[in-house]
Amino acid sequence: MAADLSKYRNIGIFAHVDAGKTTTTERILKLTGKIHKTGEVHDGESTMDFMEQEAERGITIQSAATTCEWDGHRLNVIDTPGHVDFTIEVYRSLKVLDGGVGVFCGSGGVEPQSETNWRYANDSEVSRIIFVNKLDRMGADFFRVVKQVKDVLGAVPLVMVLPIGIEEDFKGCVDLLTRKAWIWDNETDTTAFRIEEPPADMADQIEEYREMLIETAVEQDDNLMEKYLEGEEPSIEDLQRCIRLGTLKMDFFPTYCGSAFKDKGIQLVLDAVVAYLPNPTEVDPQPEVDLEGNETGKFAIVDTDRPLRALAFKIMDDRFGALTFIRIYSGVINKGDTVLNTFTGKTERVGRMVEMHADDRNELNSAQAGDIIAIVGMKDVQTGHTLCDPKNPATLEPMVFPDPVISIAIAPKDKAASEKLGIALGKMIKEDPSFRVETDLDSGETIIKGMGELHLDIKVDILKRTHGVDVSVGAPQVAYRETITQRIEDSYTHKKQSGGSGQFGKIDYIIEPGEPGSGFEFESTVTGGTVPREFWPAVESGFKKMMDRGVLAGYPCLDFKVTLYDGSFHAVDSSAIAFELAAMAAYRQSMPKAGPQLMEPIMKVDVFTPEDHVGDVIGDLNRRRGMIKSQDAGVTGVRIKADVPLSEMFGYIGTLRTMTSGRGQFSMEFLHYSPCPRNVSEDVIKAAKERAEEAKK
Repeated sequence: MAADLSKYRNIGIFAHVDAGKTTTTERILKLTGKIHKTGEVHDGESTMDFMEQEAERGITIQSAATTCEWDGHRLNVIDTPGHVDFTIEVYRSLKVLDGGVGVFCGSGGVEPQSETNWRYANDSEVSRIIFVNKLDRMGADFFRVVKQVKDVLGAVPLVMVLPIGIEEDFKGCVDLLTRKAWIWDNETDTTAFRIEEPPADMADQIEEYREMLIETAVEQDDNLMEKYLEGEEPSIEDLQRCIRLGTLKMDFFPTYCGSAFKDKGIQLVLDAVVAYLPNPTEVDPQPEVDLEGNETGKFAIVDTDRPLRALAFKIMDDRFGALTFIRIYSGVINKGDTVLNTFTGKTERVGRMVEMHADDRNELNSAQAGDIIAIVGMKDVQTGHTLCDPKNPATLEPMVFPDPVISIAIAPKDKAASEKLGIALGKMIKEDPSFRVETDLDSGETIIKGMGELHLDIKVDILKRTHGVDVSVGAPQVAYRETITQRIEDSYTHKKQSGGSGQFGKIDYIIEPGEPGSGFEFESTVTGGTVPREFWPAVESGFKKMMDRGVLAGYPCLDFKVTLYDGSFHAVDSSAIAFELAAMAAYRQSMPKAGPQLMEPIMKVDVFTPEDHVGDVIGDLNRRRGMIKSQDAGVTGVRIKADVPLSEMFGYIGTLRTMTSGRGQFSMEFLHYSPCPRNVSEDVIKAAKERAEEAKK
């Protein structure tokens, strides 16, 4: 029996670090009867933050998904992180949400990270309501935050409630639709409240804001608007219908206030989630793409009768095993079903399915369109993979994850740690698609790569705490490359004679620069059998094996072409291995003569800054050898796009925050490799030689 999808709400709670997201989520769970004793973040024991790092740092690193009930509706709540290095978490949560609650701090207001998350939510077209939290704090001011939402975010806040009292006198809210006051004055039982007439001295303010509310709402319905202009006041039902319409279209954002910590005002927010946020069928359906990534023009419409479409949006390893969180867009999934992962082309059987409550769980036998659930023990599924009906495959728009830009070397401190390291890193890669691991073949070091310095910091911390692996950490590194600039003709003979059969291979070849991005090319123009055809692959393989070792500083060599045009062989002594060794030695002999050049990664940097600091930011990017590409003024500030060498970007976030008094942000992704200026390349080569000397010792 299919559940009534109009009673579903998939919502995310997102905000700046410390605006009180997690506490708000806690209160929602408490009011919906999911937790009996509420954990406090500042005591380090909230229910949603169950990683040690989260309890200790007081920040939410992983978003956790939880299901609860309110007023006959089923809410799937996702708590997302607010910190900039974890925006990937926010981004992939937004992908599977239908609506959101933006939490702002009553005294801190709209902070830079709130801007990023708000921008992301706009890009993902997620309807939201606003909750101004911490009104009991010193310096809290509901109306100032409402003004900031207009000015800084360029959004239209629709004020639905007014606070009664402020700072330590804050005791409740007036619901503008009903003109009733909700008062929470029982400090011991905060779920108890009474509804009464509002304080007499607020009457004028209430009427003023109620009129603004009605004027904004009736714009959604021309008939109501006409009647209202003729003096007929719309009914509360009509107003609610208009508010719902406008919220779904993102014309405005219903705005509430309260104190999550004191448990005041949360009931009204829950009512608003049910009343104004979309159910799964009211959101634009996800476009389906074929295996090449082209849109097919079909959509995963939320409907239990259609073929299965689900998106894995988070992988988590907890004490019960690997959990794959999925959002089901269409169809039904039952325990024991076989599903196809369109990314790997493999099918997997669904063993156990659970509904999560922070870190407790309910076993399920089936789930359907609109649900957010976790599957236990999936093998090859990663974040962003689509699971679908094997008889009717399609891919949902894949999530795009930026390439990591910073890498550090880590080394296990002892033998026990080195055995556990591989397994731990394997799990961590699955959980976080923006985290990569490589092994440096020369030094045998393990290199971890990520989105920023904090990102890697926390990864090292997780290795230590969660997996018990102690590692020492190197300095951040840039991935340079090498190439050549001149054409050269050369010849090399490999001869070895030592009793019995010897080795012989002579090659004549041309090495020349290739087109940028062409990698390594090999061609043989040998005629007349001077080098028999069966040895050509050996020559190619010899050069290919060497290209990872540039002659300047040992970085991989890009974009060159080798043409084998002549040579000679010996009927007895020639073999594939002899020709491969000849090619390897030929590379070492000729590359230094071909005008080798060091290449550095250039990043596409997107900086967001308030208008007053544009000059400083541009000046600083120029000093970092950046090329400014464009600047666009928006409602909330200016976006500057520039191409900057990665080596100049270390520690940039600190500089940017200082320059813009904490409001600037940036993101960067890899663009291309370009030749290093001479002074830079001399320093890099010198450093590489010193490292090589160290390694010899």
